[in-house]
Amino acid sequence: MSADKIPEFLVVIPARLGSSRLPRKPLADIGGKPMVIRVAERAKESNAKRVIVATDSSEIQTVCNEHDIECLLTSADHPTGTDRIAEVAQLLKLTDNTLVVNVQGDEPLIPPALINQVAQTLADHAQCAISTVAVSISEKAEIENPNVVKVVLNQANEAMYFSRSVIPFLRDAQVIQKTEYLRHLGIYAYRADFLQAYAKLEPAPPEQAEALEQLRALWNGYRIAVYTAAEAPPAGVDTPEDLERVRKLLGK
Repeated sequence: MSADKIPEFLVVIPARLGSSRLPRKPLADIGGKPMVIRVAERAKESNAKRVIVATDSSEIQTVCNEHDIECLLTSADHPTGTDRIAEVAQLLKLTDNTLVVNVQGDEPLIPPALINQVAQTLADHAQCAISTVAVSISEKAEIENPNVVKVVLNQANEAMYFSRSVIPFLRDAQVIQKTEYLRHLGIYAYRADFLQAYAKLEPAPPEQAEALEQLRALWNGYRIAVYTAAEAPPAGVDTPEDLERVRKLLGK
């Protein structure tokens, strides 16, 4: 990525206290700092012009203020992180073509280079409203795991479909060597005008069937550019076991 081509973008980190598997997750202590602060600090190492935590919790806002992290208080009624980011775009009155990267609040080990790359991918695909990341997988158990979301791309490296099922389906075992399976990673960049439109879109039938909100965009004709990373970034934090793993890694 050459310096003269680096796109301008901002990072928004949606964070809420309600988590069924790990209560109060954004405030979980990791080496003396709350997880949401660790995520924001990683994001600040990227080329982002601005890093903002978007939350419905005054407690999270207080923690951000204590660590000099910009934070916006948003509605408690948002069903998804994307809806929360759409409110941020509205509050900041972002121009239509502004690039906004959504970094999940449970990714304290996210590589700053990956944040840059997802923004660059969207900048390079002017016809797309969204960009995201995938990584090649080959383990049968991972391919067949419904918690591992798969994506199939077209020749322009745009998403054709996302699914918890095995896609593409292998009808003939003889073509297995020519079949690549891609795991979708949950980092996105959006154009601000898409965010405003998304907030008004009804949930789509395939989105409801798969419980994958990115299918709402495809259902409504929006195009999603996909960057295929050479390797997967460190896993995020969903469970108490994940939290201990990250604590040990950062402790080193």
